[in-house]
Amino acid sequence: MQTAMRGQASGSGCTSGRQARGHWSRRSVRERGALRVVAKDYPTPDFQSSDTYQEALSLSTKLRNAPRPAKPLRVVIAGAGLAGLSAAKYLADAGHHPVVLEGRDVLGGKVAAWKDEDGDWYETGLHIFFGAYPNIQNLFKELGIQDRLQWKEHSMIFAMPDAPGEFSRFDFPELPAPWNGIIAILRNNQMLSWPEKIRFAIGLLPAIIFGQRYCEEQDELTVTEWMRKQGVPDRVNEEVFIAMAKALNFINPDDLSMTVVLTALNRFLQASVGPRQSGEQHGSKMAFLDGAPPERLCQPMVDYFKARGGDLMFNSRVKQIVLNDDKSVKHLALTNGQTVEGDLYISAMPVDIMKILMPDPWASMPYFKQLNGLEGVPVINIHIWFDRKLTTVDHLLFSRSPLLSVYADMSTTCKEYADDKKSMLELVFAPAKEWIGRPDEEIIAATMTELERLFPTEVRADQSMAKILKYKVVKTPLSVYKSTAGREKFRPTQRSPISNFYLAGDYTKQKYLASMEGAVFSGKLVTEAIVEDWSARGVTSSAASRQPALAAAGVVAGSAAVIGAALVAASGAIAGGM
Repeated sequence: MQTAMRGQASGSGCTSGRQARGHWSRRSVRERGALRVVAKDYPTPDFQSSDTYQEALSLSTKLRNAPRPAKPLRVVIAGAGLAGLSAAKYLADAGHHPVVLEGRDVLGGKVAAWKDEDGDWYETGLHIFFGAYPNIQNLFKELGIQDRLQWKEHSMIFAMPDAPGEFSRFDFPELPAPWNGIIAILRNNQMLSWPEKIRFAIGLLPAIIFGQRYCEEQDELTVTEWMRKQGVPDRVNEEVFIAMAKALNFINPDDLSMTVVLTALNRFLQASVGPRQSGEQHGSKMAFLDGAPPERLCQPMVDYFKARGGDLMFNSRVKQIVLNDDKSVKHLALTNGQTVEGDLYISAMPVDIMKILMPDPWASMPYFKQLNGLEGVPVINIHIWFDRKLTTVDHLLFSRSPLLSVYADMSTTCKEYADDKKSMLELVFAPAKEWIGRPDEEIIAATMTELERLFPTEVRADQSMAKILKYKVVKTPLSVYKSTAGREKFRPTQRSPISNFYLAGDYTKQKYLASMEGAVFSGKLVTEAIVEDWSARGVTSSAASRQPALAAAGVVAGSAAVIGAALVAASGAIAGGM
């Protein structure tokens, strides 16, 4: 992120110093009345047999084997989040020299993390890597860091609001999609009754029959509006889609576009079609990164492109995009007084920041004007360190709480944070619009009230049982773009009408929507556009000569929406067989 619109972390409470790290064990047992949490990781799934993985691999290969330019282009990239770092990595593969500008002193953008005074990490968000993230899976392999993903049991686990301390599980058998999801649903009768499942399935028939075209036509409807239009019982929304919507985009189904969910379901239902169908069964599997994203994912990307002629500049916040007379970019002016020049420029900044920095001569162009229809969604990420080990599950948990989205005991799920004596819960507080401006103390008090419901025998809001050693509250006023009804028509392609300026970010047109996979994929797509526009013919071009390519990109981007969003697809597995 490049301006002051970024996560602000604060914390208070008693600290006990650096917590001792326990060994990494294998399953949860009780010994002599005391809980001993033992974590288990699962083998890396066989993604390489899936069509989506092969598609992502094909694009990586295309960029790596692109015609070498007569002279490597110096491409200035504003933003060291996953989109900017991905663009830099693949531009280096294509023979160019990326220069990444980061306004802060930390990598990752929306996956940034910091160490506190005790050396403990706290993050911008609770980040889960799905099997349905083919570009990320390729990226990990290309960087040689596949072993940094800790794969968990193939399940989705929901808290039961009417039964405090209990959970409902959807356990997926080792079968191709959609059969694994269907069986997971059939074996779980705690959340939806058979009549509710049948009525939801009937409501989905148009999406199944008419495919992606129908899904995209529903963008003007919210999830709640679509459900009622199709005669789906409200309880389906209450039991499944409130939790899903908050996990996917930090908003409620009253606001979330139904296209997001239907695109996912369409992707999931079609997952078993194709010659490599057996590999698609892993799409809804989840993994945790084994440590903090800046160190374990972002730094290897930086090392990769720097070894190939690229560069990274911290504390280099963009103040102004300075133009030539023909409206092309002349240079970027930084808040520290420096100017940075390049042959090409990519904004990998969040859409809200790009709108602030928009040069006046661009503002009336339809391409840039459409950005006014997009805005980031507020989100709060919370870390609480307790004085004891809580009864826990080695997995992501859907809280189904009015205030909380998902959470995990990171002392169990993540090797870097492992502690078999004390729990560290990481929780996503969403929707956050009404809370983003409130004091941290109020947010923690509300969170503890919710945790009392989730851990009724171990946590009390007054801390009369488990006590807080310390906490961190990370507020991001404008995070991923808010996927409300009607947003798809405002998402731009990576090519702009400006001859030397491009966009990257999860808000740009790509098929994985607002997710880490979407950010990484956008970095590959912007690299593909640059390779097509420049690599084969050197450093001379004009806006006019690029228009056919721009039109073609629109077609590609339109078809790119067909497959769906990885995160939604994975979560959509819950409803896929209803």
